[in-house]
Amino acid sequence: MIKALTRPLLTALAGALAWAAVVLVGFSEGWARPPLTGSKAPSEFLAAARSYAEQAGFGNLALVLIEDGTVAAAHYASAGRPVGPDSLFQVASLSKWLSAVGVMALVEDGALELDAPVSNYLTRWALPPGPHDADGVTVRRLLSHTAGLDDGLGYAGFAAATDVQTLEASLTRAQDASPGARGAVRVAAEPGSGWAYSGGGYTLLQLLVEEVSGQTFNDFMKARVFLPAGMRATTFDHGEARATGLADNFDASGGSEPFRHYTSLAATSAYTSARDLVEFVRSQTPGQPEGSGRPLSLATLQEMRQPHAARLGEDIWGLGVMLYAPNGAGDFIIGHDGSNEPAINTAARLDPDTGDGIVVLETGGSLLATRLAGEWVFWKTGNVDTLMFSMGLGGALRLAAAGAGAMLLLGGVWAWLRWRRR
Repeated sequence: MIKALTRPLLTALAGALAWAAVVLVGFSEGWARPPLTGSKAPSEFLAAARSYAEQAGFGNLALVLIEDGTVAAAHYASAGRPVGPDSLFQVASLSKWLSAVGVMALVEDGALELDAPVSNYLTRWALPPGPHDADGVTVRRLLSHTAGLDDGLGYAGFAAATDVQTLEASLTRAQDASPGARGAVRVAAEPGSGWAYSGGGYTLLQLLVEEVSGQTFNDFMKARVFLPAGMRATTFDHGEARATGLADNFDASGGSEPFRHYTSLAATSAYTSARDLVEFVRSQTPGQPEGSGRPLSLATLQEMRQPHAARLGEDIWGLGVMLYAPNGAGDFIIGHDGSNEPAINTAARLDPDTGDGIVVLETGGSLLATRLAGEWVFWKTGNVDTLMFSMGLGGALRLAAAGAGAMLLLGGVWAWLRWRRR
């Protein structure tokens, strides 16, 4: 009798586990999803991306495809004032990629050591004492979000420039912390023990740049990164961006509101255009000659792409760049995304081996830029990128659980029927 009942239950359990495995592996490998287009032509991808964007809805959109280091196709659209290649967008956390290049420039110049305690360079502010040794907080770990900080920032910004905190005050407790963020920069876990996204870590790097360079963060970034890369309009200065020509900032319902002001420039408040961001991406491709349009050497750029953090067994982070997916040539598709209120979403991706990339700047849509960039990664490589995986994982888990639950239920019914017959 026991054997008769055990067989259907074990069969159902095996089927449930197999179903869950197939669903999750298939989801991670993109088995059941088609690319936006089966054509390899950038013009065809752009047409499919435009259709996707129109269905999703947006306020402003700048979309540029890069092939072999040159612009292959572009599309600009707006529900309000026209936007174009020189319209400035606030790019939220995509700012971190720009800022990381500035930090690595100081490393390359010999002014910073990647693995020295940041406390060696700070005079204006210090990490508060705690149970973990702050000497483990290094430039490398701040860039890769492995310094043990638990601020959870996320900055919502300030409505007026007069409300902006000093760097020191913001590091102590950010008054514009996004909902749910602790907001205080402190060492809460053993540095190097794991990955935890930290906007506060980049605000600390902002202070570090100012202390070491003797310049304001914006002045240093312009001189050492933006101008060498040909980014003529990019700035961290809100007033300068307004004077140059800001795109409208749309919310998800189609209304507009002013861009907010930030202490946390390095983490969330660069203003840049599609044209400038293309130049930034091009500055990191191998086709550019050394010293021409390149703030960093190829060796330093390669160092930034080395894995420094992983989740679920997959490499996800280098030094200031996300590692979105393998590129099929032993490297990664790299870049960064940005997302902030009311509905700002930006994304950039680069295959450093081919010089192919995508730039998407958008306001007024929910994660449209991230989704389009993720679709580009899948179109180029056949791999599901890190953020697309994260956004779709909940649905895949529900499908796996539903199928597994149905099999277990059928197994239970089968066992009950066998018991009744006997």
